[in-house]
Amino acid sequence: MKRLLLIALAAFGLVAAPAHADRIKDLGQWQGLRTNQLTGYGIVVGLSGTGDDSLEYTTYAMKGVASRFGLQIPPGIIPANKNAAAVMVTADLPAFAKPGQVLDITVSALGKAKSLRGGTLIMAPMYGADGQVYAMAQGNLAVGGLGVSAADGSNVVINVPTAGRIPNGATVEKSVDAGFATSPTINFNLGEADLTTVQRVAAAINQVMGAGHAEAIDATTVSIHAPPGAEARTALMARLEDLEVNPADAAARVVVNARTGTVVINGAVRIATAAVSHGKLTVKVDEKPQVSQPAPFSQGQTAVVPNSAIGVEEHNSPMFLTGGSSLSDIVKAVNAIGASPADLVAILEALKQAGAMKADLIIL
Repeated sequence: MKRLLLIALAAFGLVAAPAHADRIKDLGQWQGLRTNQLTGYGIVVGLSGTGDDSLEYTTYAMKGVASRFGLQIPPGIIPANKNAAAVMVTADLPAFAKPGQVLDITVSALGKAKSLRGGTLIMAPMYGADGQVYAMAQGNLAVGGLGVSAADGSNVVINVPTAGRIPNGATVEKSVDAGFATSPTINFNLGEADLTTVQRVAAAINQVMGAGHAEAIDATTVSIHAPPGAEARTALMARLEDLEVNPADAAARVVVNARTGTVVINGAVRIATAAVSHGKLTVKVDEKPQVSQPAPFSQGQTAVVPNSAIGVEEHNSPMFLTGGSSLSDIVKAVNAIGASPADLVAILEALKQAGAMKADLIIL
């Protein structure tokens, strides 16, 4: 009776627990208000003999840099580029970035440069996906890695010396029009598609703005009729994104990382009644070769005689019963037999095939 009372109280606690509310801004983002990736090609100079030595891209780029200042390298002359390296420059252009603002950039070696430590990036344009220049990059690199080579070919590398960062290394030259001020409606996109959650978001917005202003057009997007003008819409979006919504319960999922052996089971997973027996078979091969010495004056030769010992050990695991309705019951049942992550994956796969586990099994 005491055990039944505890179970009843636990079940009542689960039912009576209040739903967790999230802000709308934490569930997704406004359509059009996104970052844009920028890329560029440039030259890093000032390296201490750790740059590219035979990359033709670096040679052509060095000639281009020299021509900017009126210096023409004679034909057939290949400049020594041990102190320069060809690099790729990347950055993220945030929404509403205006000309004159600065961005952090990442500089990565393109060729055989051993290290970019101590280098300076020469002015390089950064392009968007449309092929237009949106920023200009230049500055001194901050490299966290270190590489040292010796004359005999030995070397020591700490972290990654062929990539670095330049804080505030790019200046925005052109802004991106988000288009939210002139579009007929403003749209809010959920980070994860869910029919229940998108309906709740639309209902929460209609409670503030009035019926008919927001409608869920699919499992991800809520379309909102808003007054025209950037100022009015900015104020409205700031007001709406702080509204609290109770999102729908997550779908039952079991995520397995086969490379690291990590298994994550969310609280929505339920296991029906099933009997599980999981055993292990261990085969051990022990090699202990022996040396055979010939008799004195027998003109024999010393030989190695193989000596192998093979042992087979089978671990008898008792069958256990599953049928709990919560994640804690699953954990207790698995811990009872001392299953490893690999064993746990095998058990979960078998439970799903048997129809006892109603969850999505995701293998990373």
